[in-house]
Amino acid sequence: QVALKKMPLRKRSRKELIVNEIQIMKENRHPNIVNYIDSYLVDEDLWLVMEYVDGGTLTSVLVRVFIEERMIAAISRE
Repeated sequence: QVALKKMPLRKRSRKELIVNEIQIMKENRHPNIVNYIDSYLVDEDLWLVMEYVDGGTLTSVLVRVFIEERMIAAISRE
C-alpha cells in the first residue's frame, strides 16, 4: 500500500520549491518520517507516491487532539 498526493501545478507559482522538496525527500530516509517513493507528472498535476501510514494525516490528528507544548517539543525533537 502507498499514499498518493496529487498537487495541481497550474496553481503553484513557485514550482522550484516543489522540486527542492522532492529532492530533499529523495535524499532523506528515516523510520519516523513518511518516506518518498516516486513522483509522476500526470497532465498538469504532480502525483507524489509516499509510504502509507495508517491513521490519517498529521494535520487531521493535530486539529482533533490537544497536545501540550512540551509534548510538541519532544515529538519535534524526535
